[in-house]
Amino acid sequence: MLSLDFLDDVRRMNKRQTEFHPCCPGWSAMVRSWPTATSASQVQAILPPQPPEYLGLQLYYQVLNFGMIVSSALMIWKGLMVITGSESPIVVVLSGSMEPAFHRGDLLFLTNRVEDPIRVGEIVVFRIEGREIPIVHRVLKIHEKQNGHIKFLTKGDNNAVDDRGLYKQGQHWLEKKDVVGRARGFVPYIGIVTILMNDYPKFKYAVLFLLGLFVLVHRE
Repeated sequence: MLSLDFLDDVRRMNKRQTEFHPCCPGWSAMVRSWPTATSASQVQAILPPQPPEYLGLQLYYQVLNFGMIVSSALMIWKGLMVITGSESPIVVVLSGSMEPAFHRGDLLFLTNRVEDPIRVGEIVVFRIEGREIPIVHRVLKIHEKQNGHIKFLTKGDNNAVDDRGLYKQGQHWLEKKDVVGRARGFVPYIGIVTILMNDYPKFKYAVLFLLGLFVLVHRE
């Protein structure tokens, strides 16, 4: 059985607590929160810092993750090449020569299947000897020989003349081997970042640096 003196002490403590809360509610909150905050800070101080070996291992995994992302992108690109039959399944329009059909910065999706014949009015992407960047223009004329060999002439929709002035010296027609692909669809203006990267090399390096940095410091 509890003694009467102990019960009296409990009653007195409860009375003091009841009198303290109404007059100083802010103090009561501060007094209650102080031990919790002190305990949390003490726990944080007790936690040991991460060893250098752990940080080096974590950096290694981030670099490995970045390499896996690059490898996956290359595998997807190679898969698109096989499916579409084109060496460049996705290209960006770099000039306004095909306006209003395509504008600068539009992203084109190409296919280049051997069994598909080239037709007048079709939009093709082709390479010219001596030029690194492919050209996207429309087929203007087709010249077919008796043996079935086809040659064709191209022209930009926004150009006044055909492309014979762009071909290499002495070349008047294009052949199937010159074709990179034929446009099957497009997304407007999404390739403008590529144009900025080509026009401003420093911007390209900055974008690549930021992408690499994001992958390295990203935490799951």
